[in-house]
Amino acid sequence: MLLAQHLILQRGLTVNKTQGITLGIIAVYVVVIALLWNIPYVRWSLWPFKMLVIAFHEFGHAITACCTGGRVKSISLDPREGGVTHMQGGISAITLPAGYLGSSIIGALLIFCGFDIVASKIASIVLGVCFLLTLWWARRDWLTIGTILLAVGLLIACWFIKHAEPLKYVVLFIGVMSALYSVWDICDDLILRKVNTSDASVFAERYGGSSQCWGIVWSIVSVIFIAIAIVAAIAAFPESSSQQESDSEHFIPTR
Repeated sequence: MLLAQHLILQRGLTVNKTQGITLGIIAVYVVVIALLWNIPYVRWSLWPFKMLVIAFHEFGHAITACCTGGRVKSISLDPREGGVTHMQGGISAITLPAGYLGSSIIGALLIFCGFDIVASKIASIVLGVCFLLTLWWARRDWLTIGTILLAVGLLIACWFIKHAEPLKYVVLFIGVMSALYSVWDICDDLILRKVNTSDASVFAERYGGSSQCWGIVWSIVSVIFIAIAIVAAIAAFPESSSQQESDSEHFIPTR
């Protein structure tokens, strides 16, 4: 973060053509995902990506449980677009919001990396490690295993197309969807459908406040993460498309 601030101070927030195109793609992704999320029947086209983002959500619960002294028993995804992490111990004040905030942080990092091809390659490798951990916790949950294997296959395939240029757009799409997942899902669960049980409602029962209040707070934090990621990416990746492709040719070349 300090490096990003230093770069911003040095360069200012001037946006070149390549960055402008990336910002435009982000805007298109936001609009398209928002529409598809809410249109009946058509919304099922997002189902594989929703399952993937829910896997990020559950990974957030799991990794914070491990980091706060807990133990993860299993992770499972539900075909009805739900998921659950069975864990023992841990600090619930951290593990409960870690689902939404964890997927938001992952999404913001992917958006940051989506501005550059080499960074997207690195991000895909890190995603692969996270997926392996999730697969370990998933055990015999075949929906989780299938979703993750399809995602890994998509990322690997993109490595072999035009020096991995499509990879950054896939990483960017997954990042936008993951970063805004908390906003859309909280709106679905707590405002539109008013689901009684959620991470926010459990958090409110244990620590006070209302589920809607905590949901709004987590949503605002998610949007802040996105803004920080975009500003940092503009400062960190000034290279043109041709320069990015040239750099990608020399970083784990695949073509």
